[in-house]
Amino acid sequence: MTRARALKTVIRNRIAKTGERYTTARRHVLAARPPSALRAIPPPPPAPPPAPTAAKGSVSDATSRAKTGHGLDHWFAVLDAFDAVAQGHTAAARHLHAVHHVPGWYAQGITVAYERARGVRAVNQRCDGAYEVSVTKVVAAGTHDVVAAFSEADRRARWTTGIGGGIAKGLSAALQAPTSKGFVVRPDGQGRYRYGWGDTVVQFHLYPRPDGKAQVVVTHAKLPSTDAVEARRTQWRAALTALATHLAALD
Repeated sequence: MTRARALKTVIRNRIAKTGERYTTARRHVLAARPPSALRAIPPPPPAPPPAPTAAKGSVSDATSRAKTGHGLDHWFAVLDAFDAVAQGHTAAARHLHAVHHVPGWYAQGITVAYERARGVRAVNQRCDGAYEVSVTKVVAAGTHDVVAAFSEADRRARWTTGIGGGIAKGLSAALQAPTSKGFVVRPDGQGRYRYGWGDTVVQFHLYPRPDGKAQVVVTHAKLPSTDAVEARRTQWRAALTALATHLAALD
């Protein structure tokens, strides 16, 4: 087991330098080293303790301990033994859930944290390789007023003017398209709207609050890079701030 772990360390070091897939890097490492050299690889140093906090989509060490009885270091060792990098995200999460009885959501979150720690997934990156970003804003209006601010062209023009990145144009084109069904609002006041924008997808969720306000969440998915994530984060923050200012002025 020690030699196997050492070999995996060498392979992952190559992946970090070349960006190759695990199987490709493993083939090159085995081809370059005679069997005696592989046996001589020293065991890897102990992994550093995981960070106590977690980015979106993963779980923290504290949460892992509270919900599963073990910290991330334990589950990372389990996933290393399973060879999770090579097996893939779905198989790794299923392994935690089916074999180790980790609740489904936490199995997913632990797997995401593991993939980030092992360098195979960046923050804001999904298991399919694409990126997404979410922005949230609480506004001083109910769900139906928020929907009207989006759906009525004259009102939408008031608060979207000056927002960069094509946000206003893309939103208007989607809402005014002949096939658009607009926002769907449930009896409990929750609303949602989803539309395609080029190769990306934008989705809004509206959640009513007891104080008469609403939480607006926009998620922009299938982004190509971390640079695109940060650009869209800035633009959607500006858009939701403008929306909140517009709705507050109606009081």
